[in-house]
Amino acid sequence: MTDQALFSIKNLNCRVTSRLQLQVDFFEIREGQHWCLFGGNGAGKTLLLDALLGKLPLARSHMRYQDGFDPRVDVCVVSFEEQQRLWQRDNRFDVSEFEASGADSGTTVWALVSRRARVNDSEVQYYLRLLGIHDLAERGIRFLSSGQFRRALIARALAQRPRLLVLDEPLESIDRDSVTVITQALAEWMTPGNTTLLLARRENQLFSRLSHMALIRDSKLIAVGEAGPVRHHPYCQQLLSPQLPSDISLPESPAITLSDRLKSAISPSRSQPLIELKHISVQYGDKHVFRDFSWQMNWGDHVLVEGPNGCGKSTLLALLDGDNHKAYGQHVVLFGHRRGTGESVWDVKAHFGIVSNELQRQYVSGWRVLDVICSGFHDTVGLYAEIGATQRAHAKAWMQALGLIAAAENFFSELSFGEQRLVLLARAMVKQPLILILDEPCVGLDDVYRARLLQLLDLIAAQGQTHLIYVSHTDEDAPCSINHHLICAMDEGESVGHWRSRPAFNQA
Repeated sequence: MTDQALFSIKNLNCRVTSRLQLQVDFFEIREGQHWCLFGGNGAGKTLLLDALLGKLPLARSHMRYQDGFDPRVDVCVVSFEEQQRLWQRDNRFDVSEFEASGADSGTTVWALVSRRARVNDSEVQYYLRLLGIHDLAERGIRFLSSGQFRRALIARALAQRPRLLVLDEPLESIDRDSVTVITQALAEWMTPGNTTLLLARRENQLFSRLSHMALIRDSKLIAVGEAGPVRHHPYCQQLLSPQLPSDISLPESPAITLSDRLKSAISPSRSQPLIELKHISVQYGDKHVFRDFSWQMNWGDHVLVEGPNGCGKSTLLALLDGDNHKAYGQHVVLFGHRRGTGESVWDVKAHFGIVSNELQRQYVSGWRVLDVICSGFHDTVGLYAEIGATQRAHAKAWMQALGLIAAAENFFSELSFGEQRLVLLARAMVKQPLILILDEPCVGLDDVYRARLLQLLDLIAAQGQTHLIYVSHTDEDAPCSINHHLICAMDEGESVGHWRSRPAFNQA
């Protein structure tokens, strides 16, 4: 370590789009420092990272790199986007249908971690053990849970011994055990002999060994320095301790929404449970996801579904909302109606609203915010049918309640990540569903939007018409209205989790 600056940016004022302008007076990272670039949703963290990595042509003249430092070679980035890219690439090259065995493991964990390693095989083994995935070395990355995949990416990064390790929200969307393992591994990395840049939006992502912080807001770097003083900056405190409005009122459901629901082949009855599953088994090839699983959700229940990565939470949701054909031929009863007895998938979806990361990714550029919300009336990704004046007015009422009305004619892709999540909540609620499914809804949100979302969910639950199924790795991000838990625990080496249902101990 020479304590020299790996790179610096000076007097950068770069217009990226008609709405985005990146401004940096001065910023540098020296060898041995461990920085956090901290900011809320849409603050410009990724934009600044692109500038640092030389991906913004207009910013290159303001960059200065240490002699011999090449960001294409000397920087390793761990991010959810990289995780998705690797998974999609491996999925494209899946040739299992052409193999006699019917199986193709694809890229294994060992191949992923060792391919560009700058250490020998025994050290690669050390990093696999450090991240708790040594027993998965021969498993294909397509078959890893999100938490296991993230551990593999961290192991790969450490084995490359980069001059700068960039961690873009490394603890996002993973289970509690993976958070613990990754935090311990990175604590071992964050020593004076290494250099780190962490991108973060929430307080629980700030590692204790950070030496410096930089705050970014509206694509402008507003504070840099040692971590302690910067954490007391007013903007940082605003993000860490958000103030919520106290005068929110939610729209009432219009008659047209209720009459559309009555057209469904499924007519809910309060004399029957909302959901009844008995002795359900789900298997893909040799992998069992559920074995003899039973569960019941009653009227008035607001349920937290909690469990580690890969335990079957997403499969459970797909069984309920009509997206998984394995519900047929089994005892899956929704609102008193058994699946596979004449109803269509749209009859099922009429009673569900959904907010998820997957749905958010499906809305590519081209759709305006009001159209995205109105598409909720038809359960389509995009608006392809005529919307009446009553429905359009109801959609705008939800936009008003969620503070989105000024963005009605904006494109969905132009909004910040947090604003997009609120749009999806409005999309789910315009038809006043009996059940609102929230699949990791706080993933990707800063503390401000997280607090707003949880406040809104409690208000929705208090209305008494919509029931919540809230999926999370932990109970830390759950709304106060949760009154039942459905919890999965997985023993070491087992592929099928042990599920149990119980009332919530800390009810609102």
